[in-house]
Amino acid sequence: MSFLRYLMLLSLIVWLGGLIFFAFVLAPTAFSVLPTRHLAGTLVGRSLGALHWMGIISGIVFLAGSITYSQLTKGSPQVFAARNLLICLMLVLTLISQFGIIPRMDTLRASIGEIDSVPPDNPARIQFDGLHVWSTRVESGVFLLGLVVVYLTAALLATNS
Repeated sequence: MSFLRYLMLLSLIVWLGGLIFFAFVLAPTAFSVLPTRHLAGTLVGRSLGALHWMGIISGIVFLAGSITYSQLTKGSPQVFAARNLLICLMLVLTLISQFGIIPRMDTLRASIGEIDSVPPDNPARIQFDGLHVWSTRVESGVFLLGLVVVYLTAALLATNS
């Protein structure tokens, strides 16, 4: 059982830790250190893809560990426990970002070229900026949901220790 608890906690640490590092270290540093915003955007975009895959794998590991842990401790897999449903919502949001929002941003970035050279009232720039806002909202939502999952998981593990 200790190993299942370990896997559940590790998966949350990896996912949320990655989100924290991305938002507070990588992205701000890239935009302040690299010579162009275009180059920084390219680095951040590629990093976000890696972060999404870390999240997808972490979410699957968490679900497998959580369901197995419930089966062993309560005699029921509790598939619809709040923590599992929230992880599924986090996965859905991550998949929407990875396969919906980010590819559209990449297509626009490729068609526009240097984003900062395009006037703010350009339709492609407006669409890109709108997608960027949605991308930020989705990542923030994943993070906030993850904090709730951490609380629920801590409560579960504290009661079963």
